[in-house]
Amino acid sequence: MNAFIGIGKYLFALPIAVFGINHFLYADLMAGLPPFGGLVMVYLVGACLIAFAVSVFIGKYDKLAAVCLAVLMIVFVLMIHRGAAMSGDMGNFLKDLAIAGGALMYAGGYAKDNSIIG
Repeated sequence: MNAFIGIGKYLFALPIAVFGINHFLYADLMAGLPPFGGLVMVYLVGACLIAFAVSVFIGKYDKLAAVCLAVLMIVFVLMIHRGAAMSGDMGNFLKDLAIAGGALMYAGGYAKDNSIIG
């Protein structure tokens, strides 16, 4: 059963990596979403998402990466998706909130590298 549960971290990191890749593939479509920064911010967020996934896959700095991902998602919830959620579009609001919760659970229970965040 532990072997089955152990694949959960990869099932969590893989979609995050795809989201990161999509930030590079569809940057022009996403450029209007951030309240500041535009295209540069889209590329930066894409790089952060990919960095989290790589960190989980190699097991290096994964706790730090998970906490940083959670903070990023909470910022998205508060700055980008809050307005859409108030107008009835809850999908991205809830997705990012769930990713933040999953990242914090990963950091608290499964992360291996405690070198920066103990």
